[in-house]
Amino acid sequence: MSKTSGFYSSSDLSRKSGDIIAEALRHPVTITQRNKPRLVLLNIEDYERLVKQSDRRTVGTIEAMPDELFAEFENAVEAYAAEDEAGRS
Repeated sequence: MSKTSGFYSSSDLSRKSGDIIAEALRHPVTITQRNKPRLVLLNIEDYERLVKQSDRRTVGTIEAMPDELFAEFENAVEAYAAEDEAGRS
C-alpha cells in the first residue's frame, strides 16, 4: 500500500518501523494484515483526545431520561410499531 495513504502491512512494520513511527507522530497510521485493517498507531496527543472524548459519553436509562426525550422516544416507537402493523396487513 502507498506510504502517503498511511497504510502499512504488518511485514512493513518490522522492516520500516522508524519510518512508520515518524509518520504516526504526524497522523494516524493503519497497519493491515492480510489486506485488512488490524491496528492503528497514533501519537499520544490524538490518543488522549480520543480518551477524553470517550469519557464524556455517559450511559443512561429510560428512568433517567428527560421527559421531553422520553416522549420523542415513545412517539418514535409507536410510529414504528404502527408502520410495522400496516405493513403486515
